[in-house]
Amino acid sequence: MNAEGMKTGAATSPIRNAMTVDVEDYFQVSAFANSISRDSWNTQPCRVERNIERILTIFAEHRIEATFFTLGWIAERYPEMVRRIVAGGHELASHGYGHLRASDQNPQEFAQDIGRSKALLEDIGGQAVLGYRAPSFSIGKQNMWALEALAEAGYRYSSSIYPVKHDHYGMPDAPRFAFHPHGENGLLEVPVSTIRIGDKNYPAGGGGFFRFFPYAMSRWLLRRVNQQDGQPAIFYFHPWEIDPDQPRQSGISLKTRFRHYVNLHRTEARIQALAADFKWGRMDRIYLGTT
Repeated sequence: MNAEGMKTGAATSPIRNAMTVDVEDYFQVSAFANSISRDSWNTQPCRVERNIERILTIFAEHRIEATFFTLGWIAERYPEMVRRIVAGGHELASHGYGHLRASDQNPQEFAQDIGRSKALLEDIGGQAVLGYRAPSFSIGKQNMWALEALAEAGYRYSSSIYPVKHDHYGMPDAPRFAFHPHGENGLLEVPVSTIRIGDKNYPAGGGGFFRFFPYAMSRWLLRRVNQQDGQPAIFYFHPWEIDPDQPRQSGISLKTRFRHYVNLHRTEARIQALAADFKWGRMDRIYLGTT
């Protein structure tokens, strides 16, 4: 039994799912943008190294190779952490440089951001960076041009469109599973997992929903994607989500406070259960067939 009293064991489906980590620190989340200025980032107590170290340990224990969508800002300051990620057999991918939403940038700014982060990560990690995830899933109907920019910059896939309706992001009418927005030879877009009930999509791939609902709900959702849809699931979480002792922020709304801090003390145990209950792999190997 895990820490929440739930039985874990081998997954009933042989499908290998994609485990992904969005590497950013607690003070960089979009929801805190109005209360923590970018100018103060260098003065904030960083906790990402210790959290990544714990995540790497969990993955090593379960022999999981995952994809780490990493901010250039973080990689620049913690290059040895990035090298430990690569040394663990994980895929290094881009989360942009400074956690700017793609929807808040013009095409020139976006091209500079994704080019800068790709070059920086490749220099530090010593491996090609093929994947990108937009901060806050900020690619949608209004900025589909961003996918073309990613292809032009040398990326081969993106995981930046979330086919749900959400107050901060989402493109609910996008395909639920991997698709080529601009033809078979173009960039591959791989949305985070959802399930379809009636005429609506519901989140199934992590984030705040993973923390809010009991673990059994997430396990059921992911198994439904595997068994009913016959597709790999895409799961994501952040290093700060396993860190209940992170500094608490003042001046934020009750809604933001709840979303960010709910059940942080339970997340690590849930990740452990998830690691045991499903088969996991890297995005590039599952979707691009890399070795």
